[in-house]
Amino acid sequence: MGFATDAIHAGQEPDPTTGAVSVPIYQTSTYEVEALGETKGWNYARTINPTRTALENNLAALEKGKRALAFASGMAAINAVFSMLKAGDHVVVSQNVYGGTFRLVDGILRNFGVEFSFLDTTDLANVSAAMKANTAMLFIETPHNPVMTLTDIAGCAALARQRGARLVVDNTFMSPYWQNPIPLGADLVVHSTTKYLNGHSDSVGGAVIAAREEDGERLHFIQKSAGAILSPFDSWLVLRGVKTLAVRMERHEENTKKIAALADWSICCLCCRPPSHDVPIAMIPGWAGAISSRKPWPSRSRANWSVLTVCGEPIQARTGWS
Repeated sequence: MGFATDAIHAGQEPDPTTGAVSVPIYQTSTYEVEALGETKGWNYARTINPTRTALENNLAALEKGKRALAFASGMAAINAVFSMLKAGDHVVVSQNVYGGTFRLVDGILRNFGVEFSFLDTTDLANVSAAMKANTAMLFIETPHNPVMTLTDIAGCAALARQRGARLVVDNTFMSPYWQNPIPLGADLVVHSTTKYLNGHSDSVGGAVIAAREEDGERLHFIQKSAGAILSPFDSWLVLRGVKTLAVRMERHEENTKKIAALADWSICCLCCRPPSHDVPIAMIPGWAGAISSRKPWPSRSRANWSVLTVCGEPIQARTGWS
């Protein structure tokens, strides 16, 4: 099936009791057992919940992975990924990674004997030079938040394979509609479901999608052990949001291009301008909805901005937009 159809139906079977086509919110902590040690596949909600499982199966299908795990936030998902490491491991990380990721690494994870190197991953030569014998993971975010530069996923995947390291891609800013890192060679994909996937500003959550079943099993063990699970209601909200993802991402791209045209294409990075280093543009079929400028906006652009309004309020043009 196509993406839009999978977004609506993948992982979501009609309710066996009523036939309801909308996955119910299974707001329960425990489940009935048929006999001592015998369950119907459900035992305790921290370990497994039908609503969360439906979302996880849906996201695994959309990202073309083997298994997905849903977490209480995007940072909980990223922390679960880093929990796969051990003391003595080395990790290469995009220098413009999300601020929360940097805070987790610099303020917490460095204390556990894991070494991190932050660098410009838009240049594969930098990535290759930073890899060490103990490099266990390459963590990239592309496009980078908030500067919107790009990293070559397939190129990084090849470098990671050479060293036996996992490639992790934060795909939040593109969503699975515009970008699927796993077919490009990524081992794990992370999302803040709070952003495009949910799309309604009424839920905080995260997800990890694994390319291999063994990584999915390890992440499930971390999920149920640490307990940072996505609630049944939040799982339902994200399922609701994903149903319109295809339509929303198309409109995001359309609207952002119009805004950029009012400014000046030569100074804008719209998730659609190649960075200073070569990235295969065929890697990305579309361009999401974020915009960044790294130069002062010319007077003509500021004049154009002055006619824009958001929620009835005029936008005040200024330099340093990002």
